[in-house]
Amino acid sequence: MLFRQIFDPKLAQYAYLIGCQKTKEAIIIDPERDIDQYLEIAEEEDVRIVAVAETHIHADFLSGAREFAERLGVRLYLSAEGESEGWGSNWAKNGKYDVVFLRDGDTFKIGNIEFKAMHTPGHTPEHMSYLVTDKGGGATDPMGIATGDFVFVGDLGRPDLLESAAKVAGMREPSARKLFDSAQKFFELPDYLQVWPGHGAGSACGKALGAIPESTVGYEKRYNASLAPARESVDQFVQNILSGQPEPPLYFARMKRYNRDGVPILGNLPAPRKLSAFELEQVVKAGEWTIVDTRLDREEFMRAHIPGSLYAPMRKTFNTVVGSLVPDDQTPLVLIIEESKLEEAIRDLVRIGYDNVVAWASPETLIHYFDNGGARAQIPVLTFKEVAEQATNGQVQVLDVRYASEYQSGHVPGAVNASYTRLPKYADRIPKGKPLAVHCLTGIRASVAASWLSANGYDVYWVNDEFPNYHNYGQVATGEAVEA
Repeated sequence: MLFRQIFDPKLAQYAYLIGCQKTKEAIIIDPERDIDQYLEIAEEEDVRIVAVAETHIHADFLSGAREFAERLGVRLYLSAEGESEGWGSNWAKNGKYDVVFLRDGDTFKIGNIEFKAMHTPGHTPEHMSYLVTDKGGGATDPMGIATGDFVFVGDLGRPDLLESAAKVAGMREPSARKLFDSAQKFFELPDYLQVWPGHGAGSACGKALGAIPESTVGYEKRYNASLAPARESVDQFVQNILSGQPEPPLYFARMKRYNRDGVPILGNLPAPRKLSAFELEQVVKAGEWTIVDTRLDREEFMRAHIPGSLYAPMRKTFNTVVGSLVPDDQTPLVLIIEESKLEEAIRDLVRIGYDNVVAWASPETLIHYFDNGGARAQIPVLTFKEVAEQATNGQVQVLDVRYASEYQSGHVPGAVNASYTRLPKYADRIPKGKPLAVHCLTGIRASVAASWLSANGYDVYWVNDEFPNYHNYGQVATGEAVEA
């Protein structure tokens, strides 16, 4: 049996290429939309991808299942278990595709590898896990289980997203109770089974995912902190799994809709044109395109940037920042980026539906643009010592852009809390009466938030400091977030 785990570090997402080396056939579980990456791996391994399986309708990236079906005619294995709650793969029901809709306990084979569907709802109603048995190697029992967003290393998939992200009211607790039932199924599995999760550390699909790429059922039974309460009572489990979940990025709702109703066909990657300093100036004057500045030096951005540009440094959060703060995925985008990072950024963007990347300019071109008199903006900087002084005197309104759970554990008295991944939702409620002192834990998230707020007409300061330093200058409050 051939087994390849394929990792996207930005989305902390795992896809799986599993194949039969005798028949040279393979399946992809949970592929992303830019499918050429998997085709290249399959070619390296001398197998042919003949099928795609989905564990569930994803919230954090666009699935490549439809792309595979349209371009290569592969067979699709999709869940039929969420139909009664409106969470089936509607796009695949028109008779156009070679699709098998699976129920709990159904099996299928790719070459001599057997896959058994195991309905594991909770994260989503339709969620499937797949038990994998190497029949070609003589096995009669499964080697492992592809758990998708059901069981992670050290965590479970959050059951609140249908309500908190997709806005389906009243789903949090019922979903958590279904996840409890799925956990009981997991307890019945043999300890030796390998666990192949859909995400790792950094994903917003759970609250404490481990960085180890795989585990075993036995290890998770013993040490998974989110799974442990499922041995006690359903009420205790529900309370534990729903508490402390970070606010989902705004783009999650859009991903759920696309993945349910039909991801647009990508084809080739976007090929943005390179801008000269003069052309960049014309773009800025026209004001019709959104400029995304990916430079890593936050202080450099604060000193000089194109007015109205969004700061989205090429870090692990790049997708999340753009997805959360550019609400319309049809918006024409211009990237300020190093050429060596351009393809990476394009792939990051198309994986969450931003295909309209029309142009790019290098940081060197940006400097030439400024040197030639191009419009520039800056955002002033504060330390927490200055925040303490000015907040006490009423000169600034403190805006805390950390997650609500962080805010509750300790915050500047009187600070308004608005997670940086949900700022557009709070646009009409974030106060404009006085300058905002925008902070997070270390300054990274606050730099992003400050750029968005400045572009949207707020008078802002960026707090370039670590929050523990505030303790030296002012009292820290605790408790529920002040609603923005």
